[in-house]
Amino acid sequence: MQSREDIVIVGLGEIAEIAMDYFSYDSPYKVVAFSAESSYIKDNTFLGLPIVELESITDYFSPKTYKIFVAIGYDSLNRGRARLYQKCKEKGYSFVSYISSKAFIGSEVEIGENCFILEHNVVQRKAKIGNDVTLWSGNHIGHRTVIEDHCFFSSHIAISGYCRIGSSCFWGINSCAADHVAIASDCLIGAGTVVLSDTSPGKVYRGNPAKAAHISSYSAFGIKMEE
Repeated sequence: MQSREDIVIVGLGEIAEIAMDYFSYDSPYKVVAFSAESSYIKDNTFLGLPIVELESITDYFSPKTYKIFVAIGYDSLNRGRARLYQKCKEKGYSFVSYISSKAFIGSEVEIGENCFILEHNVVQRKAKIGNDVTLWSGNHIGHRTVIEDHCFFSSHIAISGYCRIGSSCFWGINSCAADHVAIASDCLIGAGTVVLSDTSPGKVYRGNPAKAAHISSYSAFGIKMEE
């Protein structure tokens, strides 16, 4: 049997626990340790594996030997995850992506690094998915659609063909976009929202059809959104 490639998961929260399950049971990778910034570490182990401080991770797990997966949620419109991704990149690490064996990935699809693509996703022909993108379970990404870096899609989202999703967007459950729609960067698309036309950057959209919401903050994401 071919040996599995060793990786370190960055993160100590619920997403890291879920990532551990998927990598353990359905991937060519073996998780050998966890890492986090020192201020977040309260113990020596997590899920039975050692925890190393991210500040000194290269002393224990060389970038020449080990790869990284950053398993962080969507706080601050994915900026927490993006920051740690960049920090690991600056330390010289390469990243793995998780793609479920139960996902359908069409022909000529491009998928970046540090992506988390769970079961029952459909990614159609010639779609492009950037770096550090999460597709939770059961989404549809239409043909030739482009998803830029640091986005998070929750479950049961339908993105039609020829769309473009800007960086650092969040999509709530059961939302969708018509074909040829351009979603600007830093948009929060609420649960059940139907997007039929292009959006403006930094806005919260809700409803059917989608309209920009008149709110100045969205506490779950820890950042101020534009009016």
